[in-house]
Amino acid sequence: MHLRSLFNFSPRDIAIDLGTANTVVYVRGLGIIASEPSVVAMETVNGVRRVRAVGDDAKLMMGKTPDNIRTIRPLRNGVIADLEVAEEMIKHFIRKAHGGSNRFSRGPKVVICIPSGATNVERRAIRDAVTNAGAGKVSLIEEPMAAAIGAGLPVSDPIGSMVVDIGGGTTEVGVISLQGLAFACSARVGGDRMDEAITAYVRRNFNLLIGEGTAERVKLEIGTARPPWDGGGLEAHVRGRDVGRGVPSEITLNQAQVADALREPVNRIVELVRGALEHTQPEIAADVIDEGITMTGGGSLLREIGTVLADETGLPVRVADNPLSCVALGAGRTLEEPLYRGALLRA
Repeated sequence: MHLRSLFNFSPRDIAIDLGTANTVVYVRGLGIIASEPSVVAMETVNGVRRVRAVGDDAKLMMGKTPDNIRTIRPLRNGVIADLEVAEEMIKHFIRKAHGGSNRFSRGPKVVICIPSGATNVERRAIRDAVTNAGAGKVSLIEEPMAAAIGAGLPVSDPIGSMVVDIGGGTTEVGVISLQGLAFACSARVGGDRMDEAITAYVRRNFNLLIGEGTAERVKLEIGTARPPWDGGGLEAHVRGRDVGRGVPSEITLNQAQVADALREPVNRIVELVRGALEHTQPEIAADVIDEGITMTGGGSLLREIGTVLADETGLPVRVADNPLSCVALGAGRTLEEPLYRGALLRA
């Protein structure tokens, strides 16, 4: 074996759904190999910042760190808010995709997902961050298109399809036909806004201050888009700090209360979908009546959200298989199948 061949490693191409709440990584030929929170713990030692933890390990530290360690979420509303930290996080996921090795003759090809409403400046920031993290060629794909491909919708056919992707920072609505977005819109409302709404509700009604992790747990355990018919519904115990007395305290929340807390973000999502339907071309709208709405993203798992959308639009609504992975799966299929490469954005 030649010495050159020992060091001429060829990296596998990867697709990354760089989400506000979670990052999902797809490796060509292997499928999804990582799904972790988009969180980085940065430690300052003698005035020098370095990465302490990324992903699952960093999220465990949130709200519990000493003064010299900060947990940072480098993306806000689907776009990069802290370029340096974002680069470190992307480096971590690229290394993880290749078993910790970064000794390549060239950087891997990376397909990265972006919000449909991202500006040119925001798109350039994402492209630069991925390039600086060690990627070779960088391609972009809009999240509604990636979600539709990952959900198995007939995006290459002359058939109109509608996808609603509710992520951590944004909700994306896309109407797709012939491998293009006939209409797309997004709003900065998603899982994070739901957590904030629960936090605000608890403080306003119970004078209790709770952390981000507690609000997310309540949403996952008993969150619902509309109150149950049989009264309060399921309950969850919530611990936090009493604002008036400054001491730890515990209350019990029920589903009816959480539905009340989530009314505003849920209504914004409904308005976004109805607005997209109003702007859809008549022929495509006729297809959507038959095909219905497909939901993806973590927010699609909120109880009753599909029922609320169906009631408000009069259309059938279904949640895709593997909704948390649809965007990454769709981006990954552009690496595997030439049929979908036309969905990638031109530089």
